[in-house]
Order: sequence, then C-alpha cells, then structure tokens
Amino acid sequence: MTARGFVHPEVLIDVGTLAARLGANDLVVIDITKSLPNESRDDRAAWREAHIPGALFLDIDEIADRSSHLPHMVPPPEDFARMIGAFGIGNDTHVVFYDQKGMSSAARGWWMMRVFGHDRVSVLDGGLPAWRGAALPLEAGEVPPPRPACFQPAFRRGLVADFVQVQRGLADGSIVLVDARPAARFRGEAPEPRPGIRVGHVPGARSLPHRELLDETFRFLPAAALRARLAEAGLDGTRQAIAMCGSGVTACAIAFAAHLVGLPDVAVYDGSWTEWGGRDDTPVEIG
Repeated sequence: MTARGFVHPEVLIDVGTLAARLGANDLVVIDITKSLPNESRDDRAAWREAHIPGALFLDIDEIADRSSHLPHMVPPPEDFARMIGAFGIGNDTHVVFYDQKGMSSAARGWWMMRVFGHDRVSVLDGGLPAWRGAALPLEAGEVPPPRPACFQPAFRRGLVADFVQVQRGLADGSIVLVDARPAARFRGEAPEPRPGIRVGHVPGARSLPHRELLDETFRFLPAAALRARLAEAGLDGTRQAIAMCGSGVTACAIAFAAHLVGLPDVAVYDGSWTEWGGRDDTPVEIG
C-alpha cells in the first residue's frame, strides 16, 4: 500500500508521475470532460484552449450506444473496440483519463475501459486543476490523430447494471443503491439539468455525492476516509453495490473509490436517474 493506504494505487496517478511519462510509446492521455446539459459549456473548445501536451479529447456522447434514447450509454463491444481503437488504444496501452474540473467525469473513462476488459487504465488525481497547480506545461490547438490500434474487448457484464437489475435488487434487498448526485438533487430540492426528468430519488437509494469523496483540491481522500464515507452509505462489501447519478458519469467516481480501497466491484447503473426519473411508471421519493 502507499502512504495514503490504497489497495490499488496504480489506478490513481499523480501529476508528477504523469509528467515524467509523457511521450511514452505505450501511453495515451485523454481529456474526458463532460459538463452537464445546463452548464452551456463547450468542453471540446476548452480542451483546444489548454490541455496536457498530447492529450486527446473524448466525448462520451460519441463513444456511446447510438440506438439508445438515453445519454452516453455504453455501446456494444464491437462498436467500443472500433471507437476506442481510433484513439490509438490497444490492449497493451496505458490509458490515463483526466477532466478539466478535477474529478467529475474522469472515472467514467476508467470504468468504460474496465467494462470492456482493459485494466491498464488510470485516473489523474486532481485532474487539470492539479496539473495547472503544479505549473506544468499546457498545449493549445488540435492534436494530430494517432495511428488506429486494434482493441480486443472482453465485456464484463457484472460492471454494468440496468433498470431491471436495480428494480429487482431493491425489491428483494440484495443490493445497496448509492446515488452520486448532489444532495439537493437527491432530495428533490434542486431541478434536474435535463428537461422532462422528475426530481427526487429512487426509493431505498442512499445519497453519497461524489464531491464528498474528494478533498478541497479535487484529489481523492486517503483510504481510511474513503472507506468511512463509503461505509456510511452502505458500501461495506456485504451486499452487491450499484452506483447511480444523473446519467452514469459521477457514479463512476463511487465505483473508482471502492476499487481504490479494495472493496468488491461496484456496478454502475448506466441509465441512472435520467432513465428512472424520466419514466412515468417508477416510484420517486422526495426528501
């Protein structure tokens, strides 16, 4: 274990380690920033203005199941393989994800790679704010497209939860469902960022805003603090855990934190609140 007590420290890379590895033939760095629909922010334009040297930009709405009406659902394995291979990522590539906010969407990249069988993947602790804070160099403009690589997927079904699994698991008590949205949205006190989605939460779900897993610099808390936060939300390894959020992005931070401290894999409900709260036949709880 490291000084911070993580069981899997290799999945969380610090800015100094990444800076020393830039330019390695087996490394691909990706900005996977995804802002909420109501933020009116162009994430790709922001990447063009300033990114880690050589970092590519990945829009999760493009590497997604285009047949689904829900946002950025994971695509079929063969589609993911083609899409991710276009980023120069093969089965031996070390992939590092970061986002411009610190830790809002980077863990989604980690989770997607693991869903399709790739474990050589890391998240940049603190994201772009940490890189800037260390006064490390930035680059502007487009990045030349890499040479496509061959990626062979191995789909891990257990990492992805669907509506039926959540519904049945709550009914029979076999799962603990944890919601990563801000507390005000969980309680139904704040509007959802997507039109037509009801406010509130899934009855029986527990609230664990993903921001509570991070310190003031957007870095993950030490292992002991993470374990305590996760345990308070019912994630102690005794039941299957499923994480959700608005659309399956910040939920991945809960799955990532659980992995860091050695808990069993946490599945992500990919449809999340956009699916549950967007239906008219699902119960909703306020408060």
